[in-house]
Amino acid sequence: MSQTVRRSPEGSAGPLHEAYDTALLDLDGVVYAGGNAISHAVESLGTARERGMRLAYVTNNALRTPDAVAAHLTELGVPAEADDVITSAQAVARLVAEQVPAGARVLVIGGEGLRVALRERGLEPVESADDDPVAVVQGYGGPELPWGRFAEAAYAVSRGVAWFASNTDLTIPSARGIAPGNGAAVEVVRIATGAEPQVAGKPLPPMHRETILRTGARRPLVVGDRLDTDIEGAFNGGVDSLLVLTGVTDGAQLLAARPEHRPTYVDADLRGLLTGQPEVVEAGEGFRCGGWTATAAEDRLELEGEGAALDGLRALCAAAWTTAGEGTCGLDGGKALARLGL
Repeated sequence: MSQTVRRSPEGSAGPLHEAYDTALLDLDGVVYAGGNAISHAVESLGTARERGMRLAYVTNNALRTPDAVAAHLTELGVPAEADDVITSAQAVARLVAEQVPAGARVLVIGGEGLRVALRERGLEPVESADDDPVAVVQGYGGPELPWGRFAEAAYAVSRGVAWFASNTDLTIPSARGIAPGNGAAVEVVRIATGAEPQVAGKPLPPMHRETILRTGARRPLVVGDRLDTDIEGAFNGGVDSLLVLTGVTDGAQLLAARPEHRPTYVDADLRGLLTGQPEVVEAGEGFRCGGWTATAAEDRLELEGEGAALDGLRALCAAAWTTAGEGTCGLDGGKALARLGL
């Protein structure tokens, strides 16, 4: 699908919860981290819902069931039902079911979320490569997943069994920091077999299709913390996105973003759903947002002015993305980001 190359974050005169009917929210790094709510998430989501925005929780983490995720959200103070949760386990289960006979056996390398999603599609989860599976499905199984599970996957894949992965996120945020994600586990099986899995999760189309089928969203806004899954997934689906800086993406990564990784909007956290977004405008040879003006010099990005740090970051994004065009910006933005405390 052809997409216009984004040169700057966009502005919005009205609050985002009025401009879009459904927020498609990532969970890890956006709503919570390591099981604890991220600052301002609970109250922001509650207000957005009260003002008429539908909230759907879209996660690449295939470990937990929608019921478990909804219960956790409710405990945190964000009332949710299982139907509000869409997981990569559901997306990959649909992908498998479209390619194997009804009732087929599927070797599961992961957690209960995958098993429940497969049963929902009429498939039979099994535990061993010797159980004659017609497919292998691999998803995040938590830090306690035994090493022997990867061996079971490798045995089956080496025998020619079709291999599917819920997602390939290399990392996952936790309360203690950034931990290995399902993508790291997929690499183990890839190295052992030389095979390539079919992948369902963000940023690929099966996950976006699953989300739209389950929510019926007409004007969706993807909200995430990762450029390579959330924002690229929105790009691939042709919908707008809001990047929040509460997870894995930092200012330097945002400035260096490729076209498919450039969000429509940028904000500090989920309070961004409740406000308009300031406009970035051309100012001479640079770009101005709020009290800041950013320009691209010979080897670095420069920033002048004062004001809100996020306005400075938005201006820097415009300077960096315009300079990069369809590539990535190689100019040094470290001094400018340090001035913003980013």
